[in-house]
Amino acid sequence: MSVKDSLFYLGRDHLTAGRALQIARGELKTEIAADTLERLRASSQLVADIVAKNEPVYGINTGFGPLCTTRISKEATLALQENILKSHSVGVGNPITQEIALLMLVLKAHALAQGYSGISETTLDRILWFIRNQIAPVVPEQGSVGASGDLAPLAHLFLPLLGLGEVVYQGNRMATKKVLKKFGLQPVKLRPKEGLALINGTQFIAAHAVQVIDRLKNCLDHADIIGALMLEALQGSVKPFYPELHRLRPFKGNQHVAARIKSFVAGSDILSSHKDCDRVQDPYSLRCMPQVHGASRNAWLHLKELLEVELNSVTDNPVLIDENLTISGGNFHGQPLAMALDYATLAASELGNISDRRVYLALEGRYAGVPKLLLKETGINSGYMMLQYTTAALASENKGLCFPASADSIPTSLGQEDHVSMGSISGRKALQVIGNVERILAIEMLTAAQAFDFRDTLKSSTFLEQTHRNIRQKIAFAKADRVFSKDIEKAHQLIQDRQLIAVYHRCMAEKSLEEIDLFQNEFQTF
Repeated sequence: MSVKDSLFYLGRDHLTAGRALQIARGELKTEIAADTLERLRASSQLVADIVAKNEPVYGINTGFGPLCTTRISKEATLALQENILKSHSVGVGNPITQEIALLMLVLKAHALAQGYSGISETTLDRILWFIRNQIAPVVPEQGSVGASGDLAPLAHLFLPLLGLGEVVYQGNRMATKKVLKKFGLQPVKLRPKEGLALINGTQFIAAHAVQVIDRLKNCLDHADIIGALMLEALQGSVKPFYPELHRLRPFKGNQHVAARIKSFVAGSDILSSHKDCDRVQDPYSLRCMPQVHGASRNAWLHLKELLEVELNSVTDNPVLIDENLTISGGNFHGQPLAMALDYATLAASELGNISDRRVYLALEGRYAGVPKLLLKETGINSGYMMLQYTTAALASENKGLCFPASADSIPTSLGQEDHVSMGSISGRKALQVIGNVERILAIEMLTAAQAFDFRDTLKSSTFLEQTHRNIRQKIAFAKADRVFSKDIEKAHQLIQDRQLIAVYHRCMAEKSLEEIDLFQNEFQTF
């Protein structure tokens, strides 16, 4: 099934980051297939049988965490499930975005639908109702240690099933009870094990990872395009992007970036005008783009591959295999994604580091035709000098955020959970760093476009000329000082709206940009 298909069968079809985003955004409809419903009902019956036999099974008729040896009576098993949602709703801080909350619902629904959690059809239907109506629970961003599942955020996520907590509906934050009343619905009555099934899992970490995959991919693509624009503006050499060089050190990311940037500048008059110049080699921030951008792409690919496994996994506990086997294990532990997210955080930070260096190069005034600080008349004008202060500040902030959250573990649950992943922090930090990188790239876009204008007697490639034209439609050439923060925000909006990516696809469709088959599918789809 392609991401363009109009229907996704939860618990059966293969979920990817792209499909999860489509479902969360209301662009892809979901259903539960008949065979999936059969598995779901059989799993729910297993729980009912365990309760009837009064056999001790964790979280069904025992307490939780350090209370795992405390037996719960048949009569109290239902109250146990509601109480776990209430007692575990201890999150603090700002709410996560509506999209991340909806992603969490999507990922949990897909995991539960696989039929190993004992969830009832009624409860799953109500989760799908929230998704389909774009009703996002209000979930505080802090409180998960990323093992035994993302307990606190998942508890907040599912309080609305009980008619508790708050949700965001049509842009308004309101009490869940008010929304349920509007639709004529009653709260769900949780059955045995359902509360535990809802809060055990890695969906907070994984939802953040989905957004990391999407936004880091956007940064990687823009870094290549803006870097190529800067290469042209500063009359850099194309030789470091030749395939003959990268076949000698064939990392996938390096080869892909080199091929892309070489294609971006193909046919440029600027390129041919300085092929016999006396510059032996360019600074690293220009000639090592394949190695640096490529390494970040490799990290992105690694996260994408691991995330795809996670999205289609069961991370509940205990897991109901069949009538003879119930396993209390550790599939809820966030370490696999936590480490990869820390790696991706470093990969994003490095995109910002090298981008800042190219901004600095553009201001130096050492390249023929490009004036110092990117203005012809300086002194009374400071030009683009201060923009690099901002990139430096953001790059420095990112370095501080690169300490791996997964390197830490603080025991919880009275020692029952004595090693945790802190993957929730990994995911949050990754998005913070990516947000900073988006603004660093926005500033590089401004400086590259300004430097590019001083090459106006020579034409660049069709793609880069169209890219530059697209930027200039939103942000005018600067002849003197102005409030550059407004330009930064416009450039940042261009990156968020992916307008330069749209130029890329348009040029591909018009055949004015050569096709790059080198690992195209791996690096371009998710």
